[in-house]
Amino acid sequence: MAYQVVQQNLETWLARRSAGGLDAGADWVVDPVPAYVERDLRKYLECGILAHGFARARCEKCGQDFLVAYSCKGRGVCAGCNTRRMVETAAHMVEHVFPAVAVRQWVVVFPKRLRYFLNVDAGCLNGVAGIAMSEVQRAIAGASTSTSKAARTGGVLFMHRFGATLNAHVHLHLCMLDGVVAPGRQGLAFRVAQVDAACVERLPASVRQWVLRLLRCCTR
Repeated sequence: MAYQVVQQNLETWLARRSAGGLDAGADWVVDPVPAYVERDLRKYLECGILAHGFARARCEKCGQDFLVAYSCKGRGVCAGCNTRRMVETAAHMVEHVFPAVAVRQWVVVFPKRLRYFLNVDAGCLNGVAGIAMSEVQRAIAGASTSTSKAARTGGVLFMHRFGATLNAHVHLHLCMLDGVVAPGRQGLAFRVAQVDAACVERLPASVRQWVLRLLRCCTR
């Protein structure tokens, strides 16, 4: 269904956007489509179609040949490429990045009034992401059973720019170790964090304080 929508309406939509001016029936001005958006949409229409390129593979045991169509490797509208990348990233995280300990996901969302600034200002978004990571790490360290000053936690942060309905919704997903790694008598040891409701409830206030301070600097 999504492929048919793009296939049947892409050229009309691009022409309408490139013309500029006021959108029909609305009060806002339409801008030309960014080059990377048009490129991803056009590559999406060629994804998995043999006419646009393929590789020939051969089974060494049976000798049978088969063709593998090139994929678009897009990061936007292609559900197949997005799903493959998601699975590959998750496997890499589990097998090569995270140790065999508990991992907790933290989701940081922002009010609609702030999402515009985060969406258009990459530097501001990076700063906010750094604040979120630091405050979550601080919360985990405070909830851990370790008293060592050398204790550290870690994790991976993913930025998402869209919601479930493809609406502009900048938010952050943090996959964090659910505890800290601290030096012990036999080397490094993992200490589980006792994250409770009170710990989670305190976190938004600290993130909000630093984010608003940063945004005041970004918008001056």
